[in-house]
Amino acid sequence: MTDRRTRDRALVEFLLLPTLFLLVALLGGLRVGAERGEFQFVAPPLVTLVLAALLLALAARARLVEFGRWLSAGAGALTNTAHALTLAALFFATAQSFNSVLPERGLLRWMFSFFFLWTLWSYQFAAFDARRLLRGLAALFATAFVVKHMLLASLYEPGGGWLRRVASVLLEGVTLGTLDAPAHAPATGYISFFTLALYVAGLALLPPAPDNADAPHAADVLSAYRGLPAVERARLREEIAGEAAGDERESLALKSAGGAAGEEEDAEETTIVRKK
Repeated sequence: MTDRRTRDRALVEFLLLPTLFLLVALLGGLRVGAERGEFQFVAPPLVTLVLAALLLALAARARLVEFGRWLSAGAGALTNTAHALTLAALFFATAQSFNSVLPERGLLRWMFSFFFLWTLWSYQFAAFDARRLLRGLAALFATAFVVKHMLLASLYEPGGGWLRRVASVLLEGVTLGTLDAPAHAPATGYISFFTLALYVAGLALLPPAPDNADAPHAADVLSAYRGLPAVERARLREEIAGEAAGDERESLALKSAGGAAGEEEDAEETTIVRKK
């Protein structure tokens, strides 16, 4: 069982996760032209690299990824190299995930970028654990996907979608040139959805550290405890106190049973001596 578990973990860490993140890095910049259906590759802009760095810093705070344990002096050079490549693939996959939901140009691109920057920067000062971070990222990417590939797709539609007609009425006399962006085929939305789903699944499968089966250090436990909300800390103290009280009662019961057994043995020995 141990060998099978070790083999499965190695397959996930060294094969499945790098493949997922490299696939996300490839698909994140892929677009399908609206006119001829040709494939286009959009390089990630500089702002996506900044967003990726902020997101990975947040992942380190939430202990979703413990970089110090992925790259450790105790591991061999080959293992550290493989882990470094996995983390590099994670970084570029993160950048391409943002690239997948950012408009290609215009005012909307900067509005989306500001939205992501503000959200990730405010997250840096909030209490997060790995589960909350995953839920927050899933909601963030889902919102951006709906806005770009469902709402704005109608605005960019060559024939003029309903959103473009509404915007023309609301902004009558104002040019929509600042909102202009290249139109893409509907297949682009499917590719983006598949990309984001793979990215979130990769984060869910990513272990905090390759040796996550080892017992955590006391400093790690204390740091994680301090990062919990006040309600969770109080609940944890109650659980620890309850377990300690249960252990104490069990210990007293064992001592009482041992004492009773010892008294019975002494009584039996005394009876045997008297008979002799």
